[in-house]
Amino acid sequence: MAKAKKKAPVKNQPKPKGRPESYSQSIADRICEQIATTQRSLRTICTDENMPSVQTVLKWLREDKNGFLAQYTRAKEEQADLLVEDMLDIADDGTNDYMTIEKGDKTYNVEDKEVTNRSKLRVETRKWIASKLKPKKYGDKLDVTSTSRTIIVEAPEDEE
Repeated sequence: MAKAKKKAPVKNQPKPKGRPESYSQSIADRICEQIATTQRSLRTICTDENMPSVQTVLKWLREDKNGFLAQYTRAKEEQADLLVEDMLDIADDGTNDYMTIEKGDKTYNVEDKEVTNRSKLRVETRKWIASKLKPKKYGDKLDVTSTSRTIIVEAPEDEE
């Protein structure tokens, strides 16, 4: 049996392009801009060409490269505001809420429950996400007041 010869490395051949792994402020800026101005998730953004993987971005966040964590956090808060604006648009858009049904010689306008239920789901999903991204502004408010009863708090006795 003849031995197979090893191929010599080819010189001047460009390196295969892959996802960037080293931190780049311009890529971080693009990621945060897309988060703040669109509904896109980090996972979706990272599928774009020349974007790092989700794992790489999460590593940058853990290591807080050049203040990336604060930049990303601010972008997510801005996305919460965008989602709330989207909820208004979805709730106000009733263009497909009704459909026309013909039975014999009569025509009826009836609610298209599939469309209205889908709109409700879209609003509820955005509301939930906004409440998690910006809880002080969009989260549920908790009533922490007492029931008008006087609460007596006794100071502990000093032990000597």
